Amino acid sequence: MERIPTKTWILLSTAFLLAGAVWTYLSRVDPGIVSAGNIPAPRQGFQAPDFSVTDSNGQLVRLSDLRGRPVLLNIWASWCAPCRAEMPAMQRLYQDYQQRGFEILAVNLTTQDTPEKALAFANELGLTFPILFDSEGEAARLYQVQSLPSSFFIDEQGIIRDVVIGGPMAEALLRIRAEQLFSGSEQERP
Repeated sequence: MERIPTKTWILLSTAFLLAGAVWTYLSRVDPGIVSAGNIPAPRQGFQAPDFSVTDSNGQLVRLSDLRGRPVLLNIWASWCAPCRAEMPAMQRLYQDYQQRGFEILAVNLTTQDTPEKALAFANELGLTFPILFDSEGEAARLYQVQSLPSSFFIDEQGIIRDVVIGGPMAEALLRIRAEQLFSGSEQERP
């Protein structure tokens, strides 16, 4: 095997580095066009993607209709054991914070469940917050759900402040996140 002469090696390396520097410069994003979280994305610090689902009466419910109120969006299914385990704590949270304008949107992933099973589940646990049906999978797709439950804490401006994938969430965590939504706190998360 023939060795590449040192001079050729240095020239090739320099050319690659120069090409990389030029590419980096040309592909930079102008700071004036950064969205500052205003684009919808299912991540902390970004605008919560809007969606519409139906409630048990067939009425359309849109996330954007709740702007101005803190929201816990929880995507779940009746067969999900961690979902079942965290729902009683969510119910207590709802009872305690509902008068302050707090909303829980319990969006059943109806593409993997049925409305009948979801409603039986809610009745069995005595849930009084809205049980909604994602029968087309729109919310799950927009929020890139890959695990159940998936929870998104959304502030009054519609910005996702925290994301919890999996569960069950402890009641203490739920209460801390709800208080942070009310206080607008950007404190370090425990």
